[in-house]
Amino acid sequence: MSLSSHVDELRKKHQNLSEQVEVALRSPGYDDLSIAEMKKQKLRLKEEISRLTAQA
Repeated sequence: MSLSSHVDELRKKHQNLSEQVEVALRSPGYDDLSIAEMKKQKLRLKEEISRLTAQA
């Protein structure tokens, strides 16, 4: 897998998590711990994307 396709895949995962967080925030009974975990995953993905694009 090339670097650019790997970064594209990470961006898709980040976008998917963003959408999941938005849905969860609008759902009244959603678990705050699950939302926090999704946000942490988003941050890890964002940091990985930044790291990889800085190397390119």
